[in-house]
Amino acid sequence: METETLAMAQEIDFSIIALFLRATLVVKLVMIMLVVASFWSWAIIFQKLIDYRRARDAAARFDQAFWSGEPLDELYDQIGPAPDGASENVFSAGMLEWRRSHRDDGELIAGAQARIDRSMDVAIAKESEELTRGLPFLATVGSTAPFVGLFGTVWGIMNAFIEIAQQQSTNLAVVAPGIAEALMATGLGLFAAIPAVVFYNKLSSDADRIISGYEAFADEFATILSRQLDS
Repeated sequence: METETLAMAQEIDFSIIALFLRATLVVKLVMIMLVVASFWSWAIIFQKLIDYRRARDAAARFDQAFWSGEPLDELYDQIGPAPDGASENVFSAGMLEWRRSHRDDGELIAGAQARIDRSMDVAIAKESEELTRGLPFLATVGSTAPFVGLFGTVWGIMNAFIEIAQQQSTNLAVVAPGIAEALMATGLGLFAAIPAVVFYNKLSSDADRIISGYEAFADEFATILSRQLDS
């Protein structure tokens, strides 16, 4: 009897596609949801890795130009109305407000320093929002995917027990397929969640460092303008 049961179990197809096709509708929907979430997470991860590398390269190039000794007005004119990088956006916001703060007679309007600081803070906030876009989705996937997979597992096991009761048999050939389908949902949940959590932590840390660089530049630029205001 045991040999016959093992032979029957060996004939069952336990491939991923076969497990998916044998699963109930609810479990299939859970699996599809987790696979889509995983692909979406990886798309965000790769896009953010590219974006952050570009942001660091653009910041390095601008820092080199900014500290080259070239007059700030000439640098601003070279950048033009459409800055390429985030650092240039912050610089342009400060320089635009600096120029607007001059009256026709060349004197500065009162409160210029505060307005320049606010202009650069707004520019930094916009860049920060752009850098962190998509990260909340990774956090959501990382925190919920295991529970979604667990829901699929619980549902699959419930149906496996129903199948056992209907066939009034607990042999391996009856139990194994249902349990395997159910556990596959948990596996997909972990497959989606683990990379999302790891890269969310990494990308959040990278974004914080890049934003801190923008804030440091804004402080240095504000100090330079403050010296000119005092003089």
